[in-house]
Amino acid sequence: MKSRMGPDMRQLDRAAVQAPACLANYNHGAQTWDDVSPADKSGIRASLEVMQGRRCSYCEGGIDELGQHIEHFRRKRDYPALTFDWSNLFWSCDQTDSCGHFKDRGAGAYNPDDLVDPCGDDPDEYFLFRADGTISVREGLPANREHRAVETLRVFSLNPQWGRLRNMRQAAVAGYIRDADEAASAGLTPDEIRAYFADCLEYVKEFPFYTAIRHVLTER
Repeated sequence: MKSRMGPDMRQLDRAAVQAPACLANYNHGAQTWDDVSPADKSGIRASLEVMQGRRCSYCEGGIDELGQHIEHFRRKRDYPALTFDWSNLFWSCDQTDSCGHFKDRGAGAYNPDDLVDPCGDDPDEYFLFRADGTISVREGLPANREHRAVETLRVFSLNPQWGRLRNMRQAAVAGYIRDADEAASAGLTPDEIRAYFADCLEYVKEFPFYTAIRHVLTER
């Protein structure tokens, strides 16, 4: 079974969301990110929520459970001209062992052009989420795309062999795997199982770790 419902690290549609008007009030030559008022940051977060829901743009974990911060895909210190650029802003979880904070503080040297951009790229073309909570680089990628996939997993620390994210993804998919196995044991045909989980996936598409759930149900 194969589905093309929105992937994650999932693809986000920034063009469908109007840029926060408050960003026009700031200029990197005159202000820093610290000058953005709490009210304006709240407005930016609201726009990011419209684009990506209440899930981290990188790990897809729930913002309410994992904390949050407004994330600059290209670091402010390296690309100050993009500090207030809407195209450079995402909503990341607040964990330090992965995602935006790890990229900026723990990943070491990297080239941002080597990272898969959730808005500019389709992450589903690069990654495959598995039932054990790990993420694999898709087979058969050209060398440059394979490098980008591997580097993205490294820089955002999305796929440690063991760890918090793997355990959370594995827990998120466990019930769905059990349901699929029970449906098959009950004699449902592949078409019936496919139809059932199409409705299920539509219902859970805003849940944390949706892409892991989708991949396990449609690509197992």
